[in-house]
Amino acid sequence: MKSIQQNRRVKPSGLELIDRLVGVQRVTKVTKGGRAFGFSAIVVVGDENGIGGYGLGKSKEVSEAVNKGVEDAKKNLYRFPIVKSTIPHEQDGKFGGSRVFLRPASHGTGVIAGGAMRAVLEAVGVHDVLAKSKGSSNPHNLVKATFDALHLLRDVKEVARQRGIAITKVFNG
Repeated sequence: MKSIQQNRRVKPSGLELIDRLVGVQRVTKVTKGGRAFGFSAIVVVGDENGIGGYGLGKSKEVSEAVNKGVEDAKKNLYRFPIVKSTIPHEQDGKFGGSRVFLRPASHGTGVIAGGAMRAVLEAVGVHDVLAKSKGSSNPHNLVKATFDALHLLRDVKEVARQRGIAITKVFNG
């Protein structure tokens, strides 16, 4: 999987990126002087055309945590295969206790997915997909599991190149 990720890495310069806030958590550190509050934010960015990434930001203020999350996400952008506004094939993804299942859908279906998965899929630019999350509903793990599933996707050209055969032979066996 490492080689797939490195081949798909994208630089953020020159891209029109939109960001979506997946979740904000208030965290508390108890010290002898009392409680110190902070915030962590998980953010997804993408160009809605096959490029996306996620980031985590932490700060004493929500807006600063979100900004740090966006900057972190811009450092981790990847290109994903999208075929006619959907994904090329079914794929499972997992991270921690979260499991996700993505299935291509016909045009006009829309994004059938829950909160954290929906944010990821919309930011990447998948408009028609059926998705199911199983296991933990922790937003951090769901985002990472969804990106795991997206990283494992391969389009026809990539499969043909890896097998060393023509694109038409991929479908005919």
